[in-house]
Amino acid sequence: MSASYGRDLDLNLLRVFAVVADTGSVTAAASRLYLTQPAVSAALRRLTTTVGAPLFVRRGRGLALTGRGERLHATLSPHLQAIVDAALSEPHWSPATSERTVRLGLSDTTELWLLPALLRVLAREAPRMRVISLPVQFRTVAAALASGVDAAVSVADELPVTVRRHALFCGGFVCLFDPRHARLRRALTTEDYFALEHVIVSYNGDLRGIVEDVVQRPRKVRCSVSTFATLGALLDGSDLVATVPTYVAAHIRETRRHLATRPLPFTIEGSPTELLWPSSTDDDEACRFVRGKILDLARTALPKPKRA
Repeated sequence: MSASYGRDLDLNLLRVFAVVADTGSVTAAASRLYLTQPAVSAALRRLTTTVGAPLFVRRGRGLALTGRGERLHATLSPHLQAIVDAALSEPHWSPATSERTVRLGLSDTTELWLLPALLRVLAREAPRMRVISLPVQFRTVAAALASGVDAAVSVADELPVTVRRHALFCGGFVCLFDPRHARLRRALTTEDYFALEHVIVSYNGDLRGIVEDVVQRPRKVRCSVSTFATLGALLDGSDLVATVPTYVAAHIRETRRHLATRPLPFTIEGSPTELLWPSSTDDDEACRFVRGKILDLARTALPKPKRA
């Protein structure tokens, strides 16, 4: 601790002293400070004891500064106003000069479309800001937000009341495949679908995915992976199919245009993808800036589904 903090001086006494010096009156100072006259007099006595010298003398019906008081007042006045200004002024933050590092928790599906677009925005508007992207999913996002992540974009279950949430979008699912190797009819039947061989994404590291959970029927799973990021490469050139969110299929087809989609023969209601953040960052200018850009990108930068 700095030695200045350790000394036995209540800084509130200096404010009382400054107002008494400006008004020349205990009564007037008490009125301005919303204190009683005895409280102001007691504060002056405490400050006098701490300084070790008289600060005021009586002059008529008021008070005048002693030589020691004059020196204290002259030194104190500019600093006291600067402290008040610093405490009450609006914070100034500029994305153009900010060197802030923002920690984002992104699901694997979100990272595919959001992170490249967000980095392009930051390169234009906040070139010194940096992003740390951390993997999250619906089971881990609450712990990530509690451990220092500034914001997250993911599907989420129940969350603490201290977490703010804003729904970004809610999409369905389609069947994604390579039509050069997998021959799918335009209108799949349930039996067609379950006769195919599948690659699935399982965060549990098993052979169950969302279809098994919703339809309660097992697929012929040839491969289970932990992320959507590799699905395009796995489907390209194979007879496998994958059931993916519509926007993920659109993103994959941005670079693998020969892949195709088919509607599912049953309905799977997708959970909303949400922007999530700790309420403690509500007034953090850098976090608010990044959250605003994420909201903009969710409205404009999501890949648009292509016709199969």
